[in-house]
Amino acid sequence: MIAVVGAGAAGLAAGIFAGADGRPVTIFERTADGGRKILISGGGRCNLLPAALEPARFVSESSPRIVQRLLRSWPLRAQLEFFERDVGVPLAFEAETRKWFPASNRARDVRDGLVALARRAGVSVEFDTAVLGIERSAQGWHITTSRRVIDADAVVVATGGLSVPATGSTGTGLEIATALGHVVHSTYPALAPLVAAGAPHAALAGVSLDVRIRAEAADAAMRAEARGGFLFTHRGYSGPSALDVSHVVARAGVSGVPARIRVQWSDRDDAAWRRELIEAPGRVVNVLARTLPERLAERLVLDAGISASRTTSELRRDERAALVDRLVNFDLPVTGDEGYRKAEVTGGGVALDEVDPRTLESVRHRGLYFCGEVLDAFGPIGGHNFAWAWATGRLAGRGAGGAQRERLSASGRGYC
Repeated sequence: MIAVVGAGAAGLAAGIFAGADGRPVTIFERTADGGRKILISGGGRCNLLPAALEPARFVSESSPRIVQRLLRSWPLRAQLEFFERDVGVPLAFEAETRKWFPASNRARDVRDGLVALARRAGVSVEFDTAVLGIERSAQGWHITTSRRVIDADAVVVATGGLSVPATGSTGTGLEIATALGHVVHSTYPALAPLVAAGAPHAALAGVSLDVRIRAEAADAAMRAEARGGFLFTHRGYSGPSALDVSHVVARAGVSGVPARIRVQWSDRDDAAWRRELIEAPGRVVNVLARTLPERLAERLVLDAGISASRTTSELRRDERAALVDRLVNFDLPVTGDEGYRKAEVTGGGVALDEVDPRTLESVRHRGLYFCGEVLDAFGPIGGHNFAWAWATGRLAGRGAGGAQRERLSASGRGYC
C-alpha cells in the first residue's frame, strides 16, 4: 500500500497518480474535507495556474536548476488539459490577472473534482485522520494515525507547511523530515502582508494602485523586486507586489538584519516627474492626482513638506527634488509581516538535494517521498505555487507507484 499524508493540492495529485494502474493508495487527511487552501485561494475562485511559469522567480536555498527541472516535469499545457479532461473542471483565462480559474469561479469545484478523481482511481481518502508518527519497518513504513496503525510500502509526505494554520497546516511534514534525519532549511512566512509599527498609513487604507517595489536586506544578502497591485491596509501593506517581496522582510527578521522597502508609485521615472512638475500648470496635488490616487497624492505632497495649496510654478528646486524622490524611491516604513496566519506559503523546507529530482524519493530513506509546500521552494503570487504543488505531487505519486510496482514484481508479491 502507498500512504499519502495530506489531502491538499499536492497530496491529492500524488494520490491520483500513485493510484494509476490500480495500485492501492490511502490518503490520510487531518481535516474533515481536505483541500482547504484550494477553497480559499483566489478569493474563493481558485487561481488554478498562471499564464506562464516563471522558474526564475521561485525562491529556494536549493539549486535553481532543480527547481526548474521539477517545474518542467509537467508542462503547463499538460496541467491545464489534466484539469479539463480528467478532473472535469472547465477553465477560463482571465487576461487582466493572467491567471487560469475554473469557469464556474468556484474553488470548491476544483477541490471536489480532485477528490472525486482520486476515488474513481480507487484511492481511499480518510478524513479526520491525523498522522502522528512514521517509522521504518522491516517491510517499509509503520504509520501511526489518530484512528489506527498501518503498514505501507511507500509514504508520500504532502502535509504542506506552516502557512494559514486555520486550514489545517501544522508543520507535521517538516517534523517528520527532521526526525528522519533530513536537512530542512529554516522556515519563514512568505507571500504575507507587510505591517508597519504605529500604522503610519492607516488613513490610506483601501487605496490601491500598480507599483514597482524593491526589497533588500541591509547586508544586501537578500533582495527581490516585483511589479503589480499594491494595497494600503489598516496595519500596513498588501497586494501581489507587496506579498511577492515580503520574504525578504521575513528572512531579514530571522537573521536580525533590517530590510529596506522602496516603492516607485507609477511607471514614471524621476526625469518624467521632474518634467511634469515643471511644465504642468496647477496645484501640485492635482498634477500628481492625474496619475496617482488622490489621497496618496495628498499624502506624498505633505510628506515632502509642501503645502497642499502650492502650485507647480511655486515649487523651489529642493522641494521638487524631495517630492520626486518620494514618487520614485519612497522608503516604505515596514517593520514586519503578518506571519504564518496570513502567509500564502511557507518559505524554507526540505532541501531539494535531499530528494531524487526524477521521483522526489528521499535520498536517505527508500520508499519515502516529499512534495508540495513541504519542499524548499515557493513562487510568486498568482497560481505559481499551485503549479508547483500539481507538478511535484504528480512526480512523487508516480515515483511511489512505480517503485512499489517494481518492488512487488521483483518479490513476486501482490499489492498489499
